[in-house]
Amino acid sequence: MSLETRVHWRIDPAFSLEVDLALPSDGVTALFGRSGCGKTSLLRVIAGLERIAGAEVSFRGERWQHGRQFVPLHRRRVGLVFQEHSLMPHLTVSGNLLYGYKRTPESLRRHHPDEVAAMLGIDALLQRPVDRLSGGQRQRVAVGRALLGSPQLLLLDEPLSALDTQTRREIMPFFSALAAQADVPIILVTHTPDEVQAMADRVVFMSDGRVDRIEDLKQALARPDSPLFVDSGAASVLEGTILGQSADGFVRFGNDRVELLLQLDKTPKQGISRLRIQANDVAVSRRPLDQISVINQLPITIEGLEQWRPGRVLLTGVLADGQRLCAEITEQSRNTMNLAVGESVYALIKSVALIN
Repeated sequence: MSLETRVHWRIDPAFSLEVDLALPSDGVTALFGRSGCGKTSLLRVIAGLERIAGAEVSFRGERWQHGRQFVPLHRRRVGLVFQEHSLMPHLTVSGNLLYGYKRTPESLRRHHPDEVAAMLGIDALLQRPVDRLSGGQRQRVAVGRALLGSPQLLLLDEPLSALDTQTRREIMPFFSALAAQADVPIILVTHTPDEVQAMADRVVFMSDGRVDRIEDLKQALARPDSPLFVDSGAASVLEGTILGQSADGFVRFGNDRVELLLQLDKTPKQGISRLRIQANDVAVSRRPLDQISVINQLPITIEGLEQWRPGRVLLTGVLADGQRLCAEITEQSRNTMNLAVGESVYALIKSVALIN
C-alpha cells in the first residue's frame, strides 16, 4: 500500500468525515458514492487543499501531513482535474499545455508535450484557441496540462459530469488508458456506475463520510448487492482485445480462450478494451442453440446462484479464461432447468456495449 490517509474532520454539526484508507499506487481507484458522501472532501485532503488537524497523509513513504508537518499542494506534485476544465482562455492549446511544463524542473520532467498531445489525441489542436474546442477536447487539454507538471499522483474530481453523453463516451477511453500509458496512479471521484465500470481498477465505496468497503472492480461486480447495480441492474465487465474482423463483417473481441462477435459502426483502436454486459441481456441454455438470432453463446461454469429480487436469480458463471459473467434469470427457470453450482451451461449474450 502506497497511499495512506487518515481523516477525522467534523465538516459541520451534521456531517463528519471519518476515513482510514490504504491504497496501492497504481491503476485507477474510484471513490464512489452518492453526492454529499464525502468523496470530494477526501480528495481535497489528499491533495493538500484542506489542512485538517486530524488528518494524516503519506504517499510512497513520504509524509505529506502528520501532526504539525504539512507539505503544501505544489510540493506534493499532484495533478488536479475538476469538473470545469479551468483552462486559460488567452492561451492556445499549446500555451495551456506548456504552462505547467515550463514550471517543472528539468530533473523532474517525466512527460513531454509531444508525447502527451499524441497520447490524448490533441496533437492536431495545438494552435487552436481553447474557446474553439469541444467540451471533451477541453477536458483532454486539462488532463494534458496536469500531466505535463509530471505529477506522481493524478486526482480527478467528477471530470465528466459537465459533459453531454456523447462527449463522455468520447473521452472515457482516454481516462481508462491514462494510468497505464502515463505511469501515474489516478484517484477518480464519481457517482456514476458507468464511469467506474469503464475506467476503474478498484472501487472505494463511500457513504455518510465513511468507507464501507474497498474492492477491485471484478469483486465489486461479482456481488448482487453492489451499489453499482442500484440504478441500472447487475452487469459484467469483460476485458479483452480487438482481434480483427470476421469474414461476415463482425468485430472479433476477446483473447485466445474466449471470443465474442460485435456489431460496431467502426473498428475500435487496438489495445485492451472492456465490454459491459447487462445481466438481463444474458440467457442460459443447457446446450448451444442453432436456429436462433443470438450469435454469442459461450460455455460457462456456474459459480453462484443468489436470490436477486422477487422471482429473480442472479447466476454467476466463470468463462474459459477465468473472467466472470452474470445472468439474471427467473426463479422458475432455475428450478425447471435444475441448475446447480459447478454445472456447465451456455450463456447466450443478447447485447453488449463496448465501453472503451
